[in-house]
Amino acid sequence: MRAASSTAVTRWLPGGVAFAWVAGLIGLPLIALSAAAPGGQIVEALADPYIRHVVLFSLWQAILSTGLSIALAVPVAVALARRPDWLGTKIFLRLFNLALVAPAMIAILGIATVHGRSGWVNDLVAAVGFERGHYLYGLFGILLAHVFFNMPLAARVFLRSIEDVPPENWRLASQLGMDFRAIFRLIDWPAMRRVLPGVAAAVFMLCFTSFAVVLTLGGGPWATTIEVAIYQALRIEFDIPRAVALAGVQIAICLVLGAAFLWSGRVGTGFFATERRPFPRPDVDHPVGRMIDCAALALAFGLVGAPLAAVLVSGLNGTSMAVLFDDVLWRAVGRSLVVAVLAGGLSLGLGFGLLHGVRLLRTGYGWHRLANTVELTGALPLIAPPLMLASGLFLLLRPFADVLSVGLYLTVLVNALMGLPFVLRVLAPAMARADDETRRLCLDLGIDGWNRLRLVDWPLVRGAAALAFAIAATLAAGDVGVIALFGSQDTETLPLLLYRRMGAYQMEAAAVTAMVLAGLCVALFWVIETFVGGRKR
Repeated sequence: MRAASSTAVTRWLPGGVAFAWVAGLIGLPLIALSAAAPGGQIVEALADPYIRHVVLFSLWQAILSTGLSIALAVPVAVALARRPDWLGTKIFLRLFNLALVAPAMIAILGIATVHGRSGWVNDLVAAVGFERGHYLYGLFGILLAHVFFNMPLAARVFLRSIEDVPPENWRLASQLGMDFRAIFRLIDWPAMRRVLPGVAAAVFMLCFTSFAVVLTLGGGPWATTIEVAIYQALRIEFDIPRAVALAGVQIAICLVLGAAFLWSGRVGTGFFATERRPFPRPDVDHPVGRMIDCAALALAFGLVGAPLAAVLVSGLNGTSMAVLFDDVLWRAVGRSLVVAVLAGGLSLGLGFGLLHGVRLLRTGYGWHRLANTVELTGALPLIAPPLMLASGLFLLLRPFADVLSVGLYLTVLVNALMGLPFVLRVLAPAMARADDETRRLCLDLGIDGWNRLRLVDWPLVRGAAALAFAIAATLAAGDVGVIALFGSQDTETLPLLLYRRMGAYQMEAAAVTAMVLAGLCVALFWVIETFVGGRKR
């Protein structure tokens, strides 16, 4: 009896520990902040006209960013879907992948190099005799950066939805003599419309909670989002009631969006099973469609490819060698590497633990609703402002330690939490497939717990685990949010060093720093995928 009880405890241990970690890292900091901010002061802060302005601007810029990202992603996805075998399609997909994992500070520097007052666009404008413009800082710059990050994400999802269209549809469209307009209206758009609500909700949430982009390109207090206002309230004013009020508004809005996202995810594909015999699209060579495709792809390359190229080109300047041999740079590289590996590893461990508990609840006991609820806890970091979590940890630890000296460890904890939703997104389908394929065999052989993970699950999910680890580590390596709150010279990471050099207008040194950060992220991603995921034969 005692042995059976011990075995049950062991089976529940990974899931219980992971759930406790996630709940504790989210709940305890928020409780600490709420305790430090009396209710009357929070209500008073909510009545502040400035907070109303911040909330309205956050919503407005998120609506515009989402609309622009979706509006451009639709023709780009259609253009790529029309030419699946074109070499340029593969180049664009790799470019979009790079934009998805590029740290925010790299993209911001690239955008500043292209669109700044001394940037490429203004150089071209001056060359033809016009006056240089000053349009980057403010709402326009925020929209540029958000389109850079979110248009590739939306285009990839839309492209996948079009690729799911049965090839028999193209044969029927050819037989009916449908032109490119009819094909878009009757086939392409319905396929994309099924995933549109979820994509729009995800992009809106990412833009609504944007921090680094607005902090660097906002241009003043009138262009401030809730996340940046929280940073200012905590770092500059140490106004906890205002920060708690802002966080409450952000969490409430994100919860509504999250519910809409979950609801939209229930929409089916709308397609019937077919033999899927290959058939080319009949609208590939239409001259008007080709012109629209060229215009959409050229605009997409200008918005995404040009800033990435600018980072590489501007990083090779006259100060390159001096910056590369600077000890400050390589100490920051070392700290960023430590944060990335520790945060990514912790995120992966939490993901495995939560999914192990979910599997026990779902397949062992049939408690599907409880399993879904536990799995959804991994998505809570998407709605909890990371700066609030870090500040709550600061208040919790202040009586026991010098918090600024352990700022790097707080950065690891919060970034591990922020990477968890992405880990679950990648790992959950692989774990579900592995469970479907091996559940009966493991029951027959009596394989459970650690032995099942090591001998059965790991070989099947190793590739997905490596990808999840790489994504979480890369996101942590490029994060500037939490370390901006607690960073000092002794805990300065590479993104924080880049931000400070840009703030001091040391643009040449910043360009070299950005090039090193980009190289670190690419190398980190490749090393993890290769050595954790195993070499593909």
